[in-house]
Amino acid sequence: MSSRPRPLFAAASAYVPAASDVASPCVSVCKMDPSRDLCEGCFRTLDEIAHWGLYDDDEKRAVIASLPARRAAASGA
Repeated sequence: MSSRPRPLFAAASAYVPAASDVASPCVSVCKMDPSRDLCEGCFRTLDEIAHWGLYDDDEKRAVIASLPARRAAASGA
């Protein structure tokens, strides 16, 4: 038996996000547009930003695929 104390949150401390080949679309302009509920920099929703690290690569690609249309709608194009 180990004399080391067990962590209180063993399951949480064991979580390590999987490596991803899909880069975040963040451009470090982090300001939410309340009329559209989108970030003015990357055009993601707050939920998409908050959950980005939990998404698998297919989910990330789906979000990225939606960004050009969001960007065009925001610019009025």
